This record gives sequence, C-alpha cells and structure tokens, in this order.
Amino acid sequence: MTYRFAFIMDPLERVLVDKDTTFAFMLEAISRGHEIYFLGLADLYASGPHAMVRARRCEVMRSNPHFRFLDDGHEYPIEHFAAVFMRKDPPADAHYLFATMLLDLADRRRTFVLNEPAGLREANEKLYALNFPDAIPPTLVTYDSARLRAFMAEMGGEMIVKPLDGHGGEGVFYVHKGDRNIGAILEMLTRFETRPIMAQRYLPEVRGGDKRLIVLDGEPLGATLRVPREDEHRGNIHVGGTCVKAPITPRDREICRMLKPRLQRDGLYFVGLDIIGDYLTEVNVTSPTGVQEIDRLDEVNLEAQVIDFVESKVAALAR
Repeated sequence: MTYRFAFIMDPLERVLVDKDTTFAFMLEAISRGHEIYFLGLADLYASGPHAMVRARRCEVMRSNPHFRFLDDGHEYPIEHFAAVFMRKDPPADAHYLFATMLLDLADRRRTFVLNEPAGLREANEKLYALNFPDAIPPTLVTYDSARLRAFMAEMGGEMIVKPLDGHGGEGVFYVHKGDRNIGAILEMLTRFETRPIMAQRYLPEVRGGDKRLIVLDGEPLGATLRVPREDEHRGNIHVGGTCVKAPITPRDREICRMLKPRLQRDGLYFVGLDIIGDYLTEVNVTSPTGVQEIDRLDEVNLEAQVIDFVESKVAALAR
C-alpha cells in the first residue's frame, strides 16, 4: 500500500543530512513508495472543529541539495494523511502547545499521529521521568536556592542543575561546593526564584558517556553512548559529544519495562531515553534523535522498524 505521510518539522533547509532522525524517516518512507509532505507549525490551522494544514509534497535525498518540493502547497484536512509525524524540534513553547491542541482534532479512526498530541503535552522531557522513581537518581525540582544548596550538601557537595525547558544540553551545569559561581548559577537558572529547575545527583559514570536509548512502543531498538569532551561535562552531540557503540544492557531493558505501560497509555510511541550508568535522567519525546548514529555504529536500519510500526498502525485503521 502507498500512503501519504505528513511531517511537522523545522525547515528542510536546516536539516543535517547525516544526523537528523526525521530525515531518515522520510528517506525510508520514500524508498517504500509513500508520498511525503512537509509543513511547519504555522501551517496547522482549524476551520471550525476540523484540523487543516497547508502542506507541500516533497522529496529528500542524500545529495546537494538534499530536498526538493514537488508542488507549491495545497490545503488539506489533516485526515488526508494516513499518518502525521509530529517532529518539531524543541522548545515545547506556547506555539508548540497550541499545535498539539490543533492536532488533537484529527480523527484517529482515519489518521495515526506519532507521537500523540496529548502525550506530548503531558510529557515534559525532564519532569516525565519523575513518574518512574525506581529508574531515576535522587532528584529535586524547586524554585528555592536554599533548598537546592541543601540538596547539594546531601549529595556529597556536587550536583547537576538544569532548566525544565532546556534541550540539547542547554543550561545544564555541574556545580560543587567549592565553586564560587553557585549563587550566580542558581540565580540565573531560577531567574531569582521565579521559575523551578531540576537538580540531580551527579553521576560520575557520565565521563564514560551519556547513553541515548531509542525506544519504539516501549521496546528498546538501539543505543549509543555520547561521550563528553575532556573539557565538558555534557555529552550532547550539539556541544561536541562523540557517539560510540553501546549495547542494550539488562538495566536498559528493566527501565523500558518500567516505562512501557505509561508510554503506551500516553501514546508516546517513539522516544529517546537518556541513561547515565544505571539511571534514567530524561525522556525525550518531541523529536528524539540518534537513529542515524546508531545505524552507522551497529550497521542497522532503525528507521525501517519505525516505518514498519507506522504502517501497521495505519493498516489497522483501514480494517
């Protein structure tokens, strides 16, 4: 069967051909004969109770240029598409929130949405992990600087602090009791105690790598370790982390078993877990990446499994 797939994403000209997971999904869909369409958040709208889009059919390829549009764009009801991939990069700001509300209008008897809009609204990528206390390190979320300092003392004089709406390692600090910048860092992150931030126990295993575990429908597909530079505490690819081959461990599978019922309930079909040592630190749901890096390291094709899954969901709607 040939299907129409719509991708809600950042502009195609900004795609990193050798890194972008959405690009890999698009390539795989095209290789199977499916039609793919591009749209941004501003291309979503509602006409009465109906979700509508202005979308452009496109092709992508591993060349220069790496995409081309096949038309000038047309107006469609969202149900024109068999599946919609919500792959807009963070931040999950007010515009993103409104887009999920518009996507909620889609008739799920006719169109499959990955990931479910309600699940995306529910799952702040930092706070969602708090639902799984047996998987996470000691964690505190608070506005209060004194409480943060007390937590650091409890953790032996060091901790990681980060904003709840950051991404790609943005705003993540390692602080310790000998650091004279602690006050300034906490003031900046909490905006003088007007917004909450997250503090977690510092996990020294991060020097060996921050694992990105790709999960589909609650099951682990593949993993890579993002190893930080010598002068960095963050392993994120955006800040210079190096991806190295990593196995899926028994602990990784145990964490997935903890998360699977909740992920399935919330319609969070495709997620990226951040794991340091034995601990889950974040659940990435908006546009998790890492597929192309794992493909190259393990000589696999994870995107094929994702498109298989989407096709199975679409076929089930047609029955």
